[in-house]
Amino acid sequence: MTRQPLGWVGIVRLGLVQSALGSIVVLTTSTLNRVMAVELALPVMLPAALVAWHYVVQLSRPRWGHGSDMGQRRTPWIIGGMAVLTLGALLATNATAIMGSSPPLGIVLALIAFSMIGGGVGAAGTSLLALLATQVAPTRRPAAAAITWIMMIVGIVITAGVAGALLDPFSMQRLALIASGIAFIAFTVTILAVMGVEGSPEPVVHSPSEPRPSFGEVLRETLADPQARRFGIFVFVSMLAYSAQDLILEPFAGLVFGMTPGQSTQMSSVQHGGVLLGMILVGAAGGMIGGRGSGWMRGWTVFGCVGSAVALFALAMAAQAGPGWPIWQTVFALGFFNGIFAVAAIGSMMGLAGVGHDGQASGGREGIRMGVWGAAQAIAFAAGGFFGAVGVDVGRQVFAETSTAFLAVFAAEGLLFIVSAVIALTLGGAAAAVRTKNVITPPVGGTGHVQA
Repeated sequence: MTRQPLGWVGIVRLGLVQSALGSIVVLTTSTLNRVMAVELALPVMLPAALVAWHYVVQLSRPRWGHGSDMGQRRTPWIIGGMAVLTLGALLATNATAIMGSSPPLGIVLALIAFSMIGGGVGAAGTSLLALLATQVAPTRRPAAAAITWIMMIVGIVITAGVAGALLDPFSMQRLALIASGIAFIAFTVTILAVMGVEGSPEPVVHSPSEPRPSFGEVLRETLADPQARRFGIFVFVSMLAYSAQDLILEPFAGLVFGMTPGQSTQMSSVQHGGVLLGMILVGAAGGMIGGRGSGWMRGWTVFGCVGSAVALFALAMAAQAGPGWPIWQTVFALGFFNGIFAVAAIGSMMGLAGVGHDGQASGGREGIRMGVWGAAQAIAFAAGGFFGAVGVDVGRQVFAETSTAFLAVFAAEGLLFIVSAVIALTLGGAAAAVRTKNVITPPVGGTGHVQA
């Protein structure tokens, strides 16, 4: 039986997997971060290093993508990755508790746990994106990208809100129980969500003398493709700009605008509201007019990058102007254009994943392409927050005023988004050559067995 394009119900079901991924990631990268730094009074650099390490481990994404390509099935990799992720989250929670009595042992266990978290996110997330790329019709990609990422944010928000309410009064035992509940629900939701969605692959007949391509061969082929390589550079530069603001926006609000912790948290909520609105706009527009090809998606990507750059330049001016500047409106605009950029970039990623350098279907290389671009994103996220924070610290030493340090960092982020827009203008031309019927082509290579 040939795989059929996903309908809206199938897209929403895969969006539930993104929600499950987001719920576990926010527990491990946010809640445990705070517990280590505040309740256990450990150096802040420890949780920061663990979070950075889980991004480094995601450099393995191309390997997981290649495995799902060769096995002709994405579902086992999604479920397997989620299983590793949930076990890693539970181990990380226990490791955090152990740090209170035996820091060295707790840190070793946490390193293992965050390795599992990074590997699980890489395997499940890459395979999920590859499944969307192969089974979502081009006319539905903008809406599919918006739906899945909005559902991920919803998962993060719900988990943070519920876990935060249940954690008080805080104890390690209560934290362990909440983490176990989140892990169980996330894994159960994943299994129910993917069950039967992928369908059956087309049988592929191979010559016995024809060897299956190795991971190294396919990786070199992908990196040699100018379109894939250029898009990888775009992902890295744009995500570097996107993530560099994460750790400095609330300190900026406090140091320059004198906001209280509650006020800066509310401002962060306004930013995320803008992100959601931008995502919904692109998804709704794409759903109504059918996307109109890769050029339409490329236009939204450029628009989101340029708008984000303008908002960041406005933040740089706000750093100089100080109180009196319409900071709330500026932060909302930043979130709005970030949301447009994110969904448009993901939609473009879905389209380009199935395209070879000659403009024809890539022959079952969606997984490794998604893996390469996912690895570029992981590197950018690992570096972005760190260099954004370091840039402010260095700027405060170099410049006489703290506001000037923020000005320099925000301006640099804006320039990165301008560079991203220029790169985006060169993307997507080949994608237009691929017909809709080729998008659902099953992966080549393999007899249905999954390679490790």
